[in-house]
Amino acid sequence: MELSKHKLGEIFSIDFHSGESIKSQDITKTGEYPVFGGNGLRGYTDRYNQEGDYLIIGRQGAYCGNVRYYKGKSFLTEHAIVAKPNHSFDVVYLSGLLSMINLSQYQGQSAQPGLSVDTLSHIIIETADTLNQQNIGRLLSLLDKKITLNRALNHNLEAMAKQLYDYWFVQFDFPNEEGKPYKSSGGEMVWNEKLKRHIPQGWTCASLLDIANYTNGLACQNFRPSDDKKLPVIKIREMHEGFSSDTEYVRADIPEAVKVFDGDVLFSWSASLEVMLWAFGTGGLNQHIFKVTSKNGYPKSFFFYQLTDYIGNFKRMAEARKTTMGHITQDHLRQSTIAVPVDTGITRQLEDKISSIFGQIVSNNQEIAMLSKQRDELLPLLMNGQVSVNYDLAA
Repeated sequence: MELSKHKLGEIFSIDFHSGESIKSQDITKTGEYPVFGGNGLRGYTDRYNQEGDYLIIGRQGAYCGNVRYYKGKSFLTEHAIVAKPNHSFDVVYLSGLLSMINLSQYQGQSAQPGLSVDTLSHIIIETADTLNQQNIGRLLSLLDKKITLNRALNHNLEAMAKQLYDYWFVQFDFPNEEGKPYKSSGGEMVWNEKLKRHIPQGWTCASLLDIANYTNGLACQNFRPSDDKKLPVIKIREMHEGFSSDTEYVRADIPEAVKVFDGDVLFSWSASLEVMLWAFGTGGLNQHIFKVTSKNGYPKSFFFYQLTDYIGNFKRMAEARKTTMGHITQDHLRQSTIAVPVDTGITRQLEDKISSIFGQIVSNNQEIAMLSKQRDELLPLLMNGQVSVNYDLAA
Protein backbone atom coordinates (compact mmCIF):
# COMPACT_ATOMS: atom_id res chain seq x y z
CA MET A 1 0.00 0.00 0.00
CA GLU A 2 1.55 3.28 -1.14
CA LEU A 3 1.59 6.23 1.26
CA SER A 4 1.85 9.93 0.43
CA LYS A 5 2.70 12.91 2.65
CA HIS A 6 0.31 15.82 3.34
CA LYS A 7 0.06 18.72 5.78
CA LEU A 8 -3.08 18.68 7.90
CA GLY A 9 -3.76 22.23 6.77
CA GLU A 10 -4.04 20.95 3.18
CA ILE A 11 -6.28 18.07 4.19
CA PHE A 12 -8.63 20.22 6.29
CA SER A 13 -8.63 23.39 4.18
CA ILE A 14 -12.47 23.33 3.94
CA ASP A 15 -13.14 23.86 7.67
CA PHE A 16 -10.62 23.90 10.54
CA HIS A 17 -11.52 25.91 13.66
CA SER A 18 -12.19 25.80 17.41
CA GLY A 19 -15.67 25.46 18.89
CA GLU A 20 -17.62 27.96 20.98
CA SER A 21 -18.38 28.39 24.68
CA ILE A 22 -21.69 27.22 26.13
CA LYS A 23 -23.15 27.67 29.63
CA SER A 24 -23.40 24.52 31.74
CA GLN A 25 -27.11 25.15 32.37
CA ASP A 26 -27.72 24.94 28.61
CA ILE A 27 -26.43 21.36 28.56
CA THR A 28 -29.13 18.82 29.45
CA LYS A 29 -30.03 15.18 28.84
CA THR A 30 -33.04 16.05 26.70
CA GLY A 31 -31.81 18.53 24.07
CA GLU A 32 -31.93 17.80 20.35
CA TYR A 33 -28.23 18.09 19.52
CA PRO A 34 -25.24 16.44 21.24
CA VAL A 35 -22.64 18.68 22.88
CA PHE A 36 -19.03 17.60 22.35
CA GLY A 37 -16.01 18.87 24.26
CA GLY A 38 -12.45 17.65 24.15
CA ASN A 39 -13.36 14.66 26.34
CA GLY A 40 -16.35 13.54 24.29
CA LEU A 41 -20.11 13.77 24.77
CA ARG A 42 -21.11 16.20 27.54
CA GLY A 43 -24.88 16.14 27.07
CA TYR A 44 -27.43 17.71 24.75
CA THR A 45 -28.63 21.19 23.80
CA ASP A 46 -31.21 22.81 21.53
CA ARG A 47 -28.77 24.52 19.18
CA TYR A 48 -25.86 23.48 16.98
CA ASN A 49 -22.77 25.14 15.49
CA GLN A 50 -21.53 22.35 13.23
CA GLU A 51 -23.02 19.89 10.73
CA GLY A 52 -21.88 17.36 8.15
CA ASP A 53 -19.07 14.78 8.38
CA TYR A 54 -16.15 15.96 10.50
CA LEU A 55 -13.54 15.13 13.11
CA ILE A 56 -13.58 16.43 16.67
CA ILE A 57 -10.10 16.99 18.16
CA GLY A 58 -9.62 17.65 21.87
CA ARG A 59 -7.87 21.00 22.28
CA GLN A 60 -6.99 21.26 25.99
CA GLY A 61 -6.70 19.33 29.22
CA ALA A 62 -6.33 15.61 29.84
CA TYR A 63 -8.04 14.77 26.55
CA CYS A 64 -5.90 17.08 24.41
CA GLY A 65 -5.31 15.41 21.04
CA ASN A 66 -8.20 12.93 21.27
CA VAL A 67 -9.79 12.39 17.85
CA ARG A 68 -13.33 11.20 17.08
CA TYR A 69 -15.55 11.14 14.01
CA TYR A 70 -19.11 12.47 13.96
CA LYS A 71 -21.76 12.86 11.28
CA GLY A 72 -24.70 15.19 11.79
CA LYS A 73 -25.52 18.34 13.69
CA SER A 74 -23.83 19.00 17.03
CA PHE A 75 -22.51 21.75 19.28
CA LEU A 76 -18.71 21.90 19.61
CA THR A 77 -17.40 23.63 22.74
CA GLU A 78 -14.29 25.79 22.87
CA HIS A 79 -12.37 22.77 24.22
CA ALA A 80 -12.60 21.04 20.83
CA ILE A 81 -11.47 21.69 17.26
CA VAL A 82 -13.64 20.78 14.29
CA ALA A 83 -11.80 19.42 11.23
CA LYS A 84 -13.68 18.81 7.97
CA PRO A 85 -11.46 17.30 5.22
CA ASN A 86 -11.38 17.98 1.49
CA HIS A 87 -13.48 15.62 -0.60
CA SER A 88 -10.41 13.68 -1.78
CA PHE A 89 -9.82 12.36 1.75
CA ASP A 90 -11.99 9.84 3.61
CA VAL A 91 -13.03 11.34 6.94
CA VAL A 92 -13.48 8.00 8.75
CA TYR A 93 -10.07 6.80 7.56
CA LEU A 94 -8.54 10.05 8.84
CA SER A 95 -10.21 9.63 12.24
CA GLY A 96 -8.52 6.26 12.61
CA LEU A 97 -5.16 7.49 11.34
CA LEU A 98 -5.04 10.61 13.54
CA SER A 99 -6.18 8.68 16.62
CA MET A 100 -2.94 6.69 16.33
CA ILE A 101 -0.82 9.86 16.41
CA ASN A 102 -0.02 11.46 19.75
CA LEU A 103 -1.33 14.90 18.78
CA SER A 104 -0.97 16.13 22.37
CA GLN A 105 2.81 16.28 21.84
CA TYR A 106 2.22 19.37 19.70
CA GLN A 107 0.47 21.44 22.36
CA GLY A 108 2.05 24.73 23.38
CA GLN A 109 4.02 25.37 26.56
CA SER A 110 1.98 28.32 27.89
CA ALA A 111 0.34 28.52 31.33
CA GLN A 112 -2.68 26.79 29.78
CA PRO A 113 -1.14 24.47 27.16
CA GLY A 114 -3.30 23.25 24.30
CA LEU A 115 -3.49 22.61 20.59
CA SER A 116 -4.06 25.40 18.10
CA VAL A 117 -5.40 25.14 14.57
CA ASP A 118 -2.23 26.84 13.30
CA THR A 119 0.02 24.26 14.97
CA LEU A 120 -2.04 21.34 13.71
CA SER A 121 -2.07 22.76 10.17
CA HIS A 122 1.70 22.27 9.83
CA ILE A 123 1.80 18.63 10.98
CA ILE A 124 2.73 16.24 8.16
CA ILE A 125 1.13 12.79 7.96
CA GLU A 126 1.29 9.89 5.52
CA THR A 127 -1.98 8.69 3.99
CA ALA A 128 -3.01 5.75 1.82
CA ASP A 129 -4.32 6.15 -1.71
CA THR A 130 -7.99 7.11 -2.16
CA LEU A 131 -9.28 3.57 -2.81
CA ASN A 132 -7.59 2.12 0.28
CA GLN A 133 -8.79 5.08 2.35
CA GLN A 134 -12.36 4.44 1.27
CA ASN A 135 -12.26 0.71 1.95
CA ILE A 136 -10.62 1.10 5.35
CA GLY A 137 -13.07 3.89 6.13
CA ARG A 138 -16.04 1.68 5.23
CA LEU A 139 -14.84 -1.12 7.49
CA LEU A 140 -14.31 1.27 10.39
CA SER A 141 -17.74 2.76 9.67
CA LEU A 142 -19.40 -0.63 10.16
CA LEU A 143 -17.98 -0.78 13.67
CA ASP A 144 -18.71 2.88 14.37
CA LYS A 145 -22.33 2.59 13.19
CA LYS A 146 -23.01 -0.29 15.58
CA ILE A 147 -21.38 1.66 18.43
CA THR A 148 -23.44 4.74 17.54
CA LEU A 149 -26.63 2.66 17.34
CA ASN A 150 -26.00 1.19 20.78
CA ARG A 151 -25.43 4.65 22.20
CA ALA A 152 -28.66 5.91 20.62
CA LEU A 153 -30.56 2.92 22.03
CA ASN A 154 -29.16 3.66 25.47
CA HIS A 155 -30.12 7.32 25.16
CA ASN A 156 -33.71 6.25 24.52
CA LEU A 157 -33.70 3.59 27.23
CA GLU A 158 -32.34 6.09 29.77
CA ALA A 159 -35.06 8.57 28.79
CA MET A 160 -37.77 5.90 29.19
CA ALA A 161 -36.56 4.85 32.63
CA LYS A 162 -36.18 8.45 33.82
CA GLN A 163 -39.66 9.33 32.56
CA LEU A 164 -41.16 6.47 34.55
CA TYR A 165 -39.23 7.46 37.67
CA ASP A 166 -40.34 11.11 37.31
CA TYR A 167 -43.96 10.04 36.86
CA TRP A 168 -43.90 8.01 40.06
CA PHE A 169 -41.56 9.94 42.35
CA VAL A 170 -41.56 13.54 41.09
CA GLN A 171 -45.18 13.92 39.98
CA PHE A 172 -46.26 11.35 42.63
CA ASP A 173 -48.47 9.45 40.21
CA PHE A 174 -47.28 6.02 41.33
CA PRO A 175 -50.01 3.33 41.32
CA ASN A 176 -52.38 3.54 44.29
CA GLU A 177 -54.08 0.50 45.83
CA GLU A 178 -56.47 0.39 42.87
CA GLY A 179 -53.63 0.70 40.35
CA LYS A 180 -54.58 4.28 39.47
CA PRO A 181 -52.18 7.30 39.46
CA TYR A 182 -51.99 8.40 43.11
CA LYS A 183 -51.97 12.21 42.88
CA SER A 184 -54.09 12.52 39.72
CA SER A 185 -56.73 10.26 41.30
CA GLY A 186 -57.08 12.46 44.37
CA GLY A 187 -54.53 10.83 46.63
CA GLU A 188 -54.01 12.84 49.83
CA MET A 189 -51.07 15.25 49.73
CA VAL A 190 -49.69 16.94 52.86
CA TRP A 191 -47.45 19.97 53.25
CA ASN A 192 -43.90 19.23 54.34
CA GLU A 193 -42.26 22.25 55.91
CA LYS A 194 -38.72 21.00 55.49
CA LEU A 195 -39.15 20.29 51.78
CA LYS A 196 -41.43 23.32 51.28
CA ARG A 197 -43.78 21.25 49.14
CA HIS A 198 -46.68 18.81 49.29
CA ILE A 199 -45.81 15.12 49.45
CA PRO A 200 -48.04 12.02 49.58
CA GLN A 201 -49.64 11.06 52.88
CA GLY A 202 -47.41 8.52 54.61
CA TRP A 203 -44.18 9.80 53.08
CA THR A 204 -41.40 11.49 55.01
CA CYS A 205 -38.09 13.35 54.67
CA ALA A 206 -34.79 11.56 54.37
CA SER A 207 -31.29 12.25 53.10
CA LEU A 208 -29.27 10.68 50.30
CA LEU A 209 -27.21 9.04 53.03
CA ASP A 210 -30.36 7.34 54.40
CA ILE A 211 -31.18 5.50 51.17
CA ALA A 212 -27.72 4.32 50.04
CA ASN A 213 -24.21 3.45 51.18
CA TYR A 214 -21.32 5.39 49.65
CA THR A 215 -17.98 3.55 49.61
CA ASN A 216 -15.00 5.64 48.53
CA GLY A 217 -12.29 4.13 46.38
CA LEU A 218 -8.66 3.48 47.33
CA ALA A 219 -5.52 5.51 46.89
CA CYS A 220 -4.57 2.92 44.29
CA GLN A 221 -0.93 3.98 44.11
CA ASN A 222 -0.55 2.24 47.48
CA PHE A 223 -1.80 -1.08 46.09
CA ARG A 224 0.31 -1.60 42.97
CA PRO A 225 0.42 -5.25 41.77
CA SER A 226 3.61 -7.28 42.02
CA ASP A 227 2.41 -10.18 39.83
CA ASP A 228 -0.27 -11.03 37.25
CA LYS A 229 -3.02 -11.04 39.87
CA LYS A 230 -4.31 -7.57 39.19
CA LEU A 231 -7.38 -5.49 38.33
CA PRO A 232 -7.67 -2.39 36.12
CA VAL A 233 -8.21 0.84 38.04
CA ILE A 234 -11.40 2.83 37.52
CA LYS A 235 -10.72 6.57 37.54
CA ILE A 236 -12.75 9.46 36.09
CA ARG A 237 -11.27 8.78 32.66
CA GLU A 238 -12.42 5.16 32.75
CA MET A 239 -15.92 6.30 33.73
CA HIS A 240 -15.99 8.23 30.44
CA GLU A 241 -14.17 5.83 28.13
CA GLY A 242 -13.87 2.40 29.75
CA PHE A 243 -10.53 0.63 30.08
CA SER A 244 -7.70 1.47 27.67
CA SER A 245 -3.99 0.87 27.21
CA ASP A 246 -3.39 3.82 29.55
CA THR A 247 -5.41 2.29 32.39
CA GLU A 248 -3.40 1.60 35.55
CA TYR A 249 -3.62 -1.59 37.64
CA VAL A 250 -4.14 -2.49 41.28
CA ARG A 251 -3.68 -5.71 43.24
CA ALA A 252 -6.51 -8.24 42.87
CA ASP A 253 -6.73 -8.82 46.65
CA ILE A 254 -8.12 -5.35 47.46
CA PRO A 255 -11.24 -5.35 49.70
CA GLU A 256 -14.40 -6.60 48.01
CA ALA A 257 -16.17 -3.34 48.88
CA VAL A 258 -13.99 -1.40 46.43
CA LYS A 259 -14.22 -3.90 43.60
CA VAL A 260 -16.58 -2.78 40.85
CA PHE A 261 -18.70 -5.11 38.72
CA ASP A 262 -20.91 -4.51 35.70
CA GLY A 263 -24.19 -2.93 36.77
CA ASP A 264 -22.75 -1.19 39.85
CA VAL A 265 -23.63 2.48 40.42
CA LEU A 266 -20.66 4.88 40.51
CA PHE A 267 -20.69 8.51 41.63
CA SER A 268 -17.67 10.74 40.96
CA TRP A 269 -17.76 13.24 43.79
CA SER A 270 -14.70 15.41 43.08
CA ALA A 271 -14.79 18.24 40.51
CA SER A 272 -16.79 16.26 37.93
CA LEU A 273 -20.14 15.30 39.50
CA GLU A 274 -21.50 12.31 37.58
CA VAL A 275 -23.56 9.18 38.25
CA MET A 276 -23.35 6.13 36.00
CA LEU A 277 -24.07 2.42 35.66
CA TRP A 278 -20.68 0.76 35.22
CA ALA A 279 -20.51 -1.71 32.30
CA PHE A 280 -16.88 -2.16 31.26
CA GLY A 281 -15.71 -5.14 33.30
CA THR A 282 -14.47 -5.86 36.81
CA GLY A 283 -12.08 -3.27 38.23
CA GLY A 284 -10.70 -1.63 41.35
CA LEU A 285 -12.20 1.70 42.42
CA ASN A 286 -9.93 4.72 42.71
CA GLN A 287 -10.42 7.47 45.28
CA HIS A 288 -12.69 10.41 44.31
CA ILE A 289 -15.38 7.96 43.21
CA PHE A 290 -18.09 6.40 45.39
CA LYS A 291 -19.51 2.94 44.78
CA VAL A 292 -23.17 3.37 45.71
CA THR A 293 -25.15 0.42 47.10
CA SER A 294 -28.58 -0.20 48.61
CA LYS A 295 -29.46 0.78 52.17
CA ASN A 296 -32.63 0.39 54.28
CA GLY A 297 -34.38 -1.57 51.54
CA TYR A 298 -34.22 1.11 48.85
CA PRO A 299 -33.33 -0.50 45.47
CA LYS A 300 -30.84 0.59 42.83
CA SER A 301 -33.23 2.46 40.50
CA PHE A 302 -34.54 4.60 43.37
CA PHE A 303 -31.20 5.75 44.79
CA PHE A 304 -29.71 6.07 41.30
CA TYR A 305 -32.30 8.63 40.20
CA GLN A 306 -32.55 10.38 43.57
CA LEU A 307 -28.79 10.94 43.45
CA THR A 308 -28.85 11.93 39.76
CA ASP A 309 -31.57 14.52 40.44
CA TYR A 310 -29.91 15.93 43.54
CA ILE A 311 -26.63 16.65 41.75
CA GLY A 312 -28.47 19.58 40.18
CA ASN A 313 -28.97 21.00 43.70
CA PHE A 314 -25.25 20.69 44.45
CA LYS A 315 -24.41 22.53 41.23
CA ARG A 316 -26.95 25.27 41.95
CA MET A 317 -25.47 25.73 45.43
CA ALA A 318 -22.06 26.26 43.87
CA GLU A 319 -23.49 28.68 41.29
CA ALA A 320 -25.26 30.71 43.99
CA ARG A 321 -21.98 31.07 45.85
CA LYS A 322 -20.14 31.96 42.63
CA THR A 323 -17.70 29.17 43.32
CA THR A 324 -16.96 25.73 41.95
CA MET A 325 -17.88 23.07 44.48
CA GLY A 326 -14.66 21.10 44.73
CA HIS A 327 -16.14 17.87 46.00
CA ILE A 328 -19.11 16.24 47.70
CA THR A 329 -18.57 14.88 51.21
CA GLN A 330 -20.58 12.52 53.40
CA ASP A 331 -21.78 15.65 55.23
CA HIS A 332 -23.23 17.07 51.99
CA LEU A 333 -25.07 13.80 51.49
CA ARG A 334 -26.28 13.83 55.11
CA GLN A 335 -27.55 17.42 54.80
CA SER A 336 -29.54 16.71 51.62
CA THR A 337 -33.33 16.49 51.89
CA ILE A 338 -35.51 14.26 49.73
CA ALA A 339 -39.04 12.84 49.91
CA VAL A 340 -39.24 9.07 50.41
CA PRO A 341 -42.05 6.57 51.05
CA VAL A 342 -41.88 4.96 54.48
CA ASP A 343 -42.98 1.69 52.89
CA THR A 344 -40.29 0.75 50.34
CA GLY A 345 -42.74 -1.52 48.51
CA ILE A 346 -43.50 1.14 45.90
CA THR A 347 -39.78 1.60 45.19
CA ARG A 348 -39.43 -2.15 44.64
CA GLN A 349 -42.34 -2.03 42.18
CA LEU A 350 -40.39 0.60 40.22
CA GLU A 351 -37.29 -1.60 40.39
CA ASP A 352 -39.24 -4.48 38.86
CA LYS A 353 -40.09 -2.27 35.87
CA ILE A 354 -36.72 -0.57 35.45
CA SER A 355 -34.24 -3.36 36.25
CA SER A 356 -34.61 -4.92 32.78
CA ILE A 357 -33.99 -1.50 31.19
CA PHE A 358 -30.86 -1.07 33.30
CA GLY A 359 -29.76 -4.57 32.24
CA GLN A 360 -30.15 -3.69 28.55
CA ILE A 361 -28.21 -0.45 29.02
CA VAL A 362 -25.35 -2.36 30.63
CA SER A 363 -25.43 -5.00 27.88
CA ASN A 364 -25.30 -2.34 25.15
CA ASN A 365 -22.35 -0.65 26.85
CA GLN A 366 -20.53 -3.98 27.14
CA GLU A 367 -20.93 -4.45 23.39
CA ILE A 368 -19.68 -0.90 22.79
CA ALA A 369 -16.55 -1.71 24.83
CA MET A 370 -15.98 -4.95 22.89
CA LEU A 371 -16.40 -3.27 19.48
CA SER A 372 -14.16 -0.36 20.50
CA LYS A 373 -11.45 -2.82 21.54
CA GLN A 374 -11.69 -4.64 18.20
CA ARG A 375 -11.47 -1.33 16.35
CA ASP A 376 -8.38 -0.23 18.31
CA GLU A 377 -6.63 -3.54 17.64
CA LEU A 378 -7.40 -3.40 13.92
CA LEU A 379 -6.31 0.21 13.39
CA PRO A 380 -2.52 -0.16 13.25
CA LEU A 381 -2.80 -3.31 11.13
CA LEU A 382 -5.04 -1.55 8.62
CA MET A 383 -3.01 1.65 8.46
CA ASN A 384 0.33 -0.02 7.73
CA GLY A 385 -1.11 -2.57 5.30
CA GLN A 386 -0.65 -5.70 7.46
CA VAL A 387 -4.40 -6.36 7.09
CA SER A 388 -6.27 -5.67 3.85
CA VAL A 389 -9.98 -5.00 3.50
CA ASN A 390 -12.15 -7.43 1.57
CA TYR A 391 -13.41 -5.41 -1.37
CA ASP A 392 -16.71 -7.32 -1.51
CA LEU A 393 -17.34 -6.28 2.10
CA ALA A 394 -16.55 -2.67 1.25
CA ALA A 395 -18.71 -2.53 -1.88
